[in-house]
Amino acid sequence: MRLQRELRGGVTVISMDGQLDSETAPRVQQDLQALFPEEGLVVLDLSRTLYMSSAGLRVLLLIYRQAQHSTVRLALTGLSPDVRAIMDATGFLGFFTVVESVEEGVEALTV
Repeated sequence: MRLQRELRGGVTVISMDGQLDSETAPRVQQDLQALFPEEGLVVLDLSRTLYMSSAGLRVLLLIYRQAQHSTVRLALTGLSPDVRAIMDATGFLGFFTVVESVEEGVEALTV
């Protein structure tokens, strides 16, 4: 999985491209923590995340907790129907602000 970080209007956008499973999760978790700012606004773009296992959900939970213990406000976008259904069934969806696009996430976090 590849991660890319960019700034859009003062919001950090981190895009995740590939599969987030038990094989990639440890490295993704480490890379996400390195890219995650200590404060500010973050949109995590999962539109190119092709697959997410329970190990991937754990990575999202850890990022959520990292945001909760800092001053970061976090939004998710680009959830596939399968990922959204899994997050909804496990209760993870309620942890996050979920938006339909990066632009909507930037707007939601900066209002």
